[in-house]
Amino acid sequence: MYSLLPTITISMVILTLISPLLFVNSPNFPTNTKKAVKTAFFISLIALFSLTSHYQENTNDQKEWINSFFTNMKFSIYFDSYAIMFLPVALFVTWSILEFSIWYMEEDMDKNRFMKYLLIFLLAMLTLTSAGNFFILFIGWEGVGLMSFLLIGWYHGRNNAAAAASQAVLYNRVGDIGFLMAFCWFINMFPSAEYQTATIMTPPTFILLGLITAAATKSAQFMFHPWLASAMEGPTPVSALLHSSTMVVAGIFLLIRMFPFLEENQTALSTCLCLGALTTFYAAMLALSQNDIKKIVAYSTSSQLGLMMVAIGIGQPHLAFLHICTHAFFKAMLFLCSGSIIHNLDDEQDIRKMGGLQMMMPVTTTCFSIGSLALMGTPFLAGFYSKDAIIESASISYINFMALILTLIATAFTAVYSFRLVFYISMKSPRSNSLLKFNENNTPVLNSITRLAIGSIIAGLLIFHITFPNNPTIHTMPSYMKMSAILFTLVGFIIAFDLAKMNWHLPPVNTSRSKLLDPLHYNQVMHRPIITTSLDTGWEIVTHIMDDLLVKKLSRTIFKDSNITPVQIIRASQSGMIKAYLSTLFTTLLFIMILIYLI
Repeated sequence: MYSLLPTITISMVILTLISPLLFVNSPNFPTNTKKAVKTAFFISLIALFSLTSHYQENTNDQKEWINSFFTNMKFSIYFDSYAIMFLPVALFVTWSILEFSIWYMEEDMDKNRFMKYLLIFLLAMLTLTSAGNFFILFIGWEGVGLMSFLLIGWYHGRNNAAAAASQAVLYNRVGDIGFLMAFCWFINMFPSAEYQTATIMTPPTFILLGLITAAATKSAQFMFHPWLASAMEGPTPVSALLHSSTMVVAGIFLLIRMFPFLEENQTALSTCLCLGALTTFYAAMLALSQNDIKKIVAYSTSSQLGLMMVAIGIGQPHLAFLHICTHAFFKAMLFLCSGSIIHNLDDEQDIRKMGGLQMMMPVTTTCFSIGSLALMGTPFLAGFYSKDAIIESASISYINFMALILTLIATAFTAVYSFRLVFYISMKSPRSNSLLKFNENNTPVLNSITRLAIGSIIAGLLIFHITFPNNPTIHTMPSYMKMSAILFTLVGFIIAFDLAKMNWHLPPVNTSRSKLLDPLHYNQVMHRPIITTSLDTGWEIVTHIMDDLLVKKLSRTIFKDSNITPVQIIRASQSGMIKAYLSTLFTTLLFIMILIYLI
């Protein structure tokens, strides 16, 4: 029975999710889509409660698709504890986002197409997480990349949105090179692309670095992070789905799946650790200087993804997965609350022009505060169980000391920008004449936000006990080390409170004192010199070497004389006479037939 349960469950979930796509033009398509995802969530709980209670995993192979001379491809489902746990989390979060989207996209003429894209986005991520081999994984991998391009560029009439969509694709193409390099190596070395077959041999370091590059681009690690902030040009439900349970966690999930290859290679683990520490610190630092509410939340996502990469670097992939699950709840809620606030303030996104919204939008601001506290790692909220576990594991691991320091400083920075958000949005008095376009009697919005708020409170405890039923991670360490994460968060909270009170009366001007406070300095430093240098070098080669030297200096007559005869022949053949063309055709056919007969 338990061997068939994953196949039955995933088949029912997929069929339930696909069923609304048969009636895309129906006026009730958005509502039907939401109901389908809701139904699929309750179906996924069957596998969660039955398989985890028996501590079982399952792999199910189906008929071969491709059986060539070098490999064979099967449609196989790998339903391990990660897939079992991620399935209901992704469906629950998407259910809330779709319900919010019904209100958010109500005036959009193409709302049916928008909901269809969100649903396909979810299906691509579920394909990636439940894939049993590299081929199915690659289908899901490219699927989330394609749908992110279509959704980020939803308002493609705006230049910024079209550029942001192209930027996301171009960054991810770099990672796809690393993924394809590793994929080709696997199918060249092994008779099958299945996970279990591939674990018999450890790949070389350059293949593992290719996988890490693929994960770094998809999960917006340092050097590949700018696309994630630019992706805020898409609608708010896209940002919520992209940052919580689909696109950005796909890279981390790839490394969790590939961890049996990584754990024996110290270079790969050190690369993950240092890259993750640098990302979590740098993204948190950028979030401090932002004033756009959505971009602050976006940089906080990049910072948390760096923390997940740190967990992989210290050899704790299950903690990285736990943080993926808990992070999905409060990050989706933060974006949905941001969308409600932006709509209420007549599309104003500058937090310095907000304030006092707890009087007009008590439920939204309360949920936003809960999400910010969970993001900080406040005890007994969702983020606490995963975030503190990662920092505690890093504290007792034999790791790079600088990586640990950067991670702890980023923890303090998280408290600073999270409290800054809450302070400028909810507290004090209004700093602008708000247009109250949104009332909190709107049921779909309240349901989606409050549902995610409840998840942000209790999901950490539930997932922790479901994921680690037999061997909870208990660390024996001094009290000051055990409390390090909370102490750094508390210090950041106090500093943020003093800074917020001190700067509250400053007018919201857009001039920054230093270019370093503008995250665009990364593009100026890293992108423009490389692009301009390569283009200028190519132009110099083409004009000076090819044109001037070869054509004009060395061979003034060679090119002219060598081209005269071919030009004359081609000119003679283009006579425009149908008889000449037909004669040439039949003569050629006769010659080919004689040649084939003789051979």
